[in-house]
Parts: sequence; structure tokens; C-alpha cells
Amino acid sequence: MKITAIRGFRDILPDESGLWQILESQARMSFSAYGFSEIILPILEKTELFARAIGETTDIVEKEMYTFTDRDDSSLTLRPEGTASVIRSYIEHSLHQKEPVSKLFYIGPMFRRERPQKGRYRQFHQIGAEILGREDALIDAELLLMLNDFFTALQLDVSVDVNSLGCSTTCRPQYREHLRAFGESKFSALCENCHGRLQRNPLRILDCKEEGCRQATSDAPVLADFLCDPCRQHFAQVQVLLQNEKVKITVNPRLVRGLDYYCRTSFEVIALGLGSQNAVCGGGRYDGLVEQMGGPAIPGVGFALGVERLAMLLQAQERQGSAAPDVFIAPMGEAAESQAFAVARRLRQDGYRIELESGRRSLKAQMRRADKLRVRYVLIVGENEIKAGKGTVRDMQTKADRSLAVDLSASAQDVMNAIRETSAQPAALSRPPEGSEHESKPEA
Repeated sequence: MKITAIRGFRDILPDESGLWQILESQARMSFSAYGFSEIILPILEKTELFARAIGETTDIVEKEMYTFTDRDDSSLTLRPEGTASVIRSYIEHSLHQKEPVSKLFYIGPMFRRERPQKGRYRQFHQIGAEILGREDALIDAELLLMLNDFFTALQLDVSVDVNSLGCSTTCRPQYREHLRAFGESKFSALCENCHGRLQRNPLRILDCKEEGCRQATSDAPVLADFLCDPCRQHFAQVQVLLQNEKVKITVNPRLVRGLDYYCRTSFEVIALGLGSQNAVCGGGRYDGLVEQMGGPAIPGVGFALGVERLAMLLQAQERQGSAAPDVFIAPMGEAAESQAFAVARRLRQDGYRIELESGRRSLKAQMRRADKLRVRYVLIVGENEIKAGKGTVRDMQTKADRSLAVDLSASAQDVMNAIRETSAQPAALSRPPEGSEHESKPEA
């Protein structure tokens, strides 16, 4: 019986993993420009970490976590999100004593037992960033500006929704009670999940995806009407700073985020062209979370990007994940393999991407593979080339053959310079005729 992957878990095959490398490389480049450093976190954590950070009554903790009992009877959980792990590490290693402000980012898999659907799996991957130690509006705007730079560099078309969730001491408690009263007046129109949310966290009824709930809450009170003066000023300053930098944002009063620890600035990045599953990034401020988890009263703000959905956007644009080899080396016959092998190694040691074929394949078969790999230059090494100590270069754009005017035993840089210069030569040799030395090998 054939063994397949677990439902909701999947293989990332080479044609897609190259796109992931583009996303990760761009994240490292964009984030480092803003002073972020990478933190590598464990996949397993103590279950109580997420119960305390995310909230015991959230859907994640109640229904979606992969939790098991270890041999010492301790309860362990595959991490469902990254922020709690970052905060745990931040407290455990007393990073606040080393630096007043920590800017950290992470890349890796998360696990939630949700219903698998397009772009949403039980093992999914996130790129996340957290700033700990600042509570001003400037740093919130800077984080969103960094995200804008990241998406601009990837040439992805997105929109940014922002909202303020207020503070946990003044404005949000008042709003919560008004929203609970409103929800109870619409009780019969709400789904069963929202009935429970009314008691645990009324803000979550605004986040429900059921159409009946969305219609029932369309005229719900908005948190903006309940913001205290400091929260209102904070949110206004974030908007002004972003508007001054021409970052397009939309204030969305229904944006509440799914986790209990958020306050003040919250945001979501929406991708155009992904259908209903179009949220590719979410985040916000969580000023009380470090203290709630046993650390000092240090503010924080951060976000997480969904790698799977971002990769889908790159695929929709027909972006190529892996770069083409710099040179495809085609040895003709076993005698040529040794020479080709040596040239390939020198070029690789110098940092070039080289594809080396078997000398038992025909030239025609090797050219087809070079075309598939999108290679510009093919270096042909056959009996004639070995005797002359020279190579033959085929420019795959023009399909013309030119003699390589450099010894195959020369340095890697000299060989590469000669290969590239062949494309500028005006005169070209004709392609080897069928049955010539270059075409004498059987098809593999």
C-alpha cells in the first residue's frame, strides 16, 4: 500500500521551493535594512506558553493545537504561531537587559489542525517580525513602511487595512460592553460560534466569516467612537506618517485580529487576485503581552506573513523560483566527460551555477534539457574540442555555435569571460550536421 503525506501536510517541490527562497531572501534583505536580526526558535514548546499568550478560550488553543503528552507527563505543543515563542525567548534570555529595543524576525513552520483549503494547510509557514521596547506611533508606522518596501521589492499588488483596537484599560472595555449588548440584540441571527464569542471576546463577532453574522453585524458600533484621547492621537499619527510616505492604507473598523493580546494599531495585508483566502499578512501592537507572560512591562508590535499564499502570488505572475544555470556543459562521449568534469568543478568553485550532463546522451537530448533549464550558454566538449584544447559555445538565444578562444584548462574567470564574449562575435559557425561527431551519440 502506497504511503502518502498526512492530510493538511504537503511537500514543497523544487518548482515552488525556489519561490520560497525568493521570499525568504527578500525578507532578510528588507528586514535587515530596518535593523532586524534573525532568531531561530524551537518548533516544540510547553503547552502553557500558548494557553497563556494566545488565550485559553481562543479557537486556536481550544480546537486547533497539536498537543501531546511527553514521556515525563509534560504537555508539549507544536507551535501554532511565532510571537509567543519570541516573547518566551526574549524573557528567558533577558534580552531587555542587553538592548533597550529588540528587533527580531523568524522564518519557519507553524501547526494548526484546521480544515485544509487552498493556501491554508495544517503545517504552514510564516515569516514574522517583532519589535520589543517601543510604544510610539513612529515605530508602528516604520514597521508598516518596512512591509510596504518588502511587497514593493517583490512587485506584488497588495492593499493594507489598518484599525485601532484601543487600550486594554480605558477605551476597549467600554467598547466591549457596548458590542456585547449589540450582539445580544442580534443573538438569533448569529452563528453558534459567535454565541460563545459574545461571552469570551465580543470583538470576535466582527471577524466571523459566516455571511449571516456579517449581515447581522453590519451596523455594529465601531471602536473608533470609543477611543480614548491617547489612543486616538496614536492612531492618527500612524496614519499621517504613512500617508506622508505615500503608503496606501485603508481604515477598516471591522479589523479586530484573532488573538486576544492585540491592542492599539492592528493591520492586515490583502493580496489582489487570491480570491476569498486573500489575507497574506497580519499583525499589530501587543503592549501587555510580555508582562502577561512573566516578563517586565515592555511594549511590542509585530506581524506574520503567510509564505504559502505569497508563493501562490508569485506563481500567478509566472515568476521563476530557481535561477537558470550560468553554463550548461555538454560532454560528447565518455572520453570528454573527464575534461568536462574538471571544467565544471573549477567554475563551481568560483561561484558559478553549472549543470553537467552525461556524455552518453546525444547533443540533441542535451540541448532540449538546456532549453528546459532556460540556460543561455552551452559549452560543448567533444573529441575535436579535446584535441584542440578549445571548447564550442552554443548561444541558446541565437542557436549559433562559436569556437571558444581559450584553453579549457584556463582559470574559471577566463573561461567564463570567453563564454560571454562569444555572444558578441559577429561571425558564427554553422551547426554540426546530423551524423557529425557532435550528433553521433544515441538518444538517452
